[in-house]
Amino acid sequence: MDPDEAILNVEEAMIKCVDHLNHEFVGVRTGKASPALIENLDVHVQAYGGVSKLKSLAVISAPEPRMLVVQPFDPATTRDIDRAIRESKLGLNPAAAERSIRVPIPELSEERRRDMVKLIKQLAEEAKVRLRAVRKDGMDTAKKLKAANLLTEDGLKDFEDEVQSLTNKYTKKIDDHAVAKEADLMKV
Repeated sequence: MDPDEAILNVEEAMIKCVDHLNHEFVGVRTGKASPALIENLDVHVQAYGGVSKLKSLAVISAPEPRMLVVQPFDPATTRDIDRAIRESKLGLNPAAAERSIRVPIPELSEERRRDMVKLIKQLAEEAKVRLRAVRKDGMDTAKKLKAANLLTEDGLKDFEDEVQSLTNKYTKKIDDHAVAKEADLMKV
């Protein structure tokens, strides 16, 4: 592996850290309905003798600002989907009809908003920990490249500076995403 390829690998891993954080942020609800709230997260449905992701069994839409509608492809799975949404950690209370499930999104109380902000900060910190692990791997790679005589002493210093620069850049992105999500949560 050459040094340029190693830097690209480090940056790619850091981008994945930020993308993962954004994916987790989608599930932290802000009081307005978003299909992503239930389609991407921990809603796994026991149906057809196995476990499936909700989005593979139904279409999810947000016809109103505070309402989600889940329309199963197969009406026979309506009860299973209803149960999965109830049992998820999202705190939602769906109402099943014959061919669809209405999921009202309750107003967030001030206390619940503060809990969500704590969760945002925790998720951001976990993303930073992953970022630091990528940074450490990058620094270790630099030392291996130096040991294999693929980097000079100056090249090693430049490589480490580049990895640190990437770490700073993506740490700032994580902080920016967390601040934006927190502002969105606290908006009444």
